[in-house]
Amino acid sequence: MIVVSDSTTLIILSDLKRFEYLRNIFTTIYIPQKVYDEISYKKELVLPDFITILKVKKSERLQELKIILDDGESEAIALALDKKLPLIIDEKKGRKIALNLNIKILGLLGIIYLNIKKEFISKAEARVFLKSAQANGYRISKTLIDNMFMALK
Repeated sequence: MIVVSDSTTLIILSDLKRFEYLRNIFTTIYIPQKVYDEISYKKELVLPDFITILKVKKSERLQELKIILDDGESEAIALALDKKLPLIIDEKKGRKIALNLNIKILGLLGIIYLNIKKEFISKAEARVFLKSAQANGYRISKTLIDNMFMALK
């Protein structure tokens, strides 16, 4: 499966050295330059070979998105629209806009869910990963985590 990605999920998985959670599910991930800039602002980041930076076409839609979202989210949504691909995005406002534009979305918990369903990781490994993500300052709703595990039963 090919998808476009915004930065948040990539930052979390990069920081926790878990890019394989993406590789397990996706053959190719496209990101716009602004997303790369966001995920590598602390240090230069060498992307895995299945993540490719693509140029985003300038458009009226992109300019409209930039009024209400940050540059990375705007470009990721515009790229997903242009390529007619699903989008990995976690921010509530960006998710809502993407859904309103009929873009299929997936977030970090969806990726973890698919890794468990496809038996790449166990529920116990997922819990450890999510606790580690929270301990590293990433806000992930306990209710959403509980709902994900309930859906696996």
